[in-house]
Amino acid sequence: MRYIPHSPKDLEIMYKKIGISDVDELFDQIPASARFKGELDLPAALSEPELMELLRDMASTPAEGMLSFLGGGAYRHFIPSAVDSLLQRSEFYTAYTPYQPEISQGTLQAIFEFQTAVARIFNMQTANASMYDGATALVEAALMLRRVTRKSKIAVSAGIHPEYVDTLRTYIRALDGNDVAIVMVPLNAETGQTDSAQLRQLLDDDTACFLVGYPNFYGVVERLDDVASVCHDTKVRLVTSTLDVFAFGVLKPPGDFGVDVATAEGQSIAVPPSFGGPGLGLFAIADDKKLLRQMPGRLVGRTEDVQQKTGYVLTLATREQHIRREKATSNICTNHGLCALSAVVNISLLGKSGYKKVAASCLSLTEYLKSNIREIDGIELGFSGPTFNEFVVRCTKQPAAEVLAHLETQGILGGISLSSFNRDDRTFLVAVTELMNRKKLDLFISTLRTMK
Repeated sequence: MRYIPHSPKDLEIMYKKIGISDVDELFDQIPASARFKGELDLPAALSEPELMELLRDMASTPAEGMLSFLGGGAYRHFIPSAVDSLLQRSEFYTAYTPYQPEISQGTLQAIFEFQTAVARIFNMQTANASMYDGATALVEAALMLRRVTRKSKIAVSAGIHPEYVDTLRTYIRALDGNDVAIVMVPLNAETGQTDSAQLRQLLDDDTACFLVGYPNFYGVVERLDDVASVCHDTKVRLVTSTLDVFAFGVLKPPGDFGVDVATAEGQSIAVPPSFGGPGLGLFAIADDKKLLRQMPGRLVGRTEDVQQKTGYVLTLATREQHIRREKATSNICTNHGLCALSAVVNISLLGKSGYKKVAASCLSLTEYLKSNIREIDGIELGFSGPTFNEFVVRCTKQPAAEVLAHLETQGILGGISLSSFNRDDRTFLVAVTELMNRKKLDLFISTLRTMK
C-alpha cells in the first residue's frame, strides 16, 4: 500500500465535490513559469515495509533476525506504523469495559465499527465484539449450537487445527463431562480436503454441528460448497474456522455458502505474532434469532437519542457479570478491545482494494514457492488440494527435522514439523505472507537444493 490510501474512484468523487477535474488544478494559482517541468529524479515509490527494510540496510542493521516461514495459526503480516500511533492514544489503551455508555461513546463506536468490518469480511449478518482467540471462538460456537439444537454430538474435520481440537476437548470435559461425543471426520489423503462421503456417513440426527477449517490447518482450501451441501441435506449446523482472515481477499467468504457460524483467529490483521499471543477471536453468525440470543460475548448496537443524535450502547451482554450465572452464554470476560481496535484501524487503512492486494500477494508468492519446491529432488508437496498462503512439504529422503535443522543453520526458519501434531515425521508446514519477496523465496529454494 502507498501512503495515499485513496483509490482513483475516491479521488474522482473528491474532485467532483470541489469542482476540479484533476489534482493539478489545485495549483493553478502558481504561475506556469515558476513551476517545475519534467520528472523529479527520484526512485520509484516504496511501500512502508519496503522502506523500513531499505532504512535497515542503509543503517547496516540486521533485517529482523531469521527469515521465517512459520505459520500454523500465527502469521507475520505488515502492520502499518499508523496503527500503533492510534492505539497509543490514552483514551484507547486505558479504556475499560464500557459500562457507562454516556462516557464511553468512543470505545463503543470503535467496537461497533469492528463488528461491522468483521461481518463484511465474513459476509455474515452479525459479528460480536470479539473473543479471546481463534480456538475459543470455535469452541464457543460449538457450545452455542449444542445449546440451540439440544444435540449431543459434535463432528470435527481432521483439518481443524489440532490445538483447537484439544481446546474443544478441554471445554467439553469441564462443562459437559461424558454427555457430548466428538466425532472426527477424516481428510482425503491425496487432496487434504474433508472427505465428503465419510462426512455424510458420520452425520446423524444427534449431530449438533460440523466444524471445518477454511482454509484448514494444512493450508488446503476446503470445498465448502460440497461440505455445506452435506450439512444442509442432513440438517446439521455448519461452523468454519479460519487461521488467517486475509484468505477472504481471494476466497469466497463463509456467508456465501450458508454457513451458520464463521469463526477465525484475527491476529493476522491486528497484531504481530508474539511468543504465542495475544490473539483475537472473530465470531459471526447468520441471520438467525436463535443464534443471536445465544451468541457469546458482547454486541454493541447503534441507536439515536431523543435529539436524533447517534449513540452507541451494549445491546447484548450475556455473560455472568451482567445476568444470572445460569443464564450466561459465555465465560469470556474480556473482548480484547485493544486488539479489536488494532484490527479495525488496520482494515480501514488498507481499504477493500488494499485488503485484496495483500491476499493476492500472499497467494502469488505461495504459488511461486510451491512450483519451485516440487522440482527439488527429495521434496514433494504433501497434498494436491488448492492452498492460500500455507502448504505441507513432504521429505522423501530424510526426516523433516533434519531438513529444518539444515535450513536453520542458514538463518531460515523453514516451517513447523508436523510430527508434533501426530503427523508423518517427514512433513512440515510452510507459510508465506506478503512480507516475503522473490529474493527471499529463492534463498529458501536454493538452500533446500543444497541438502544432501
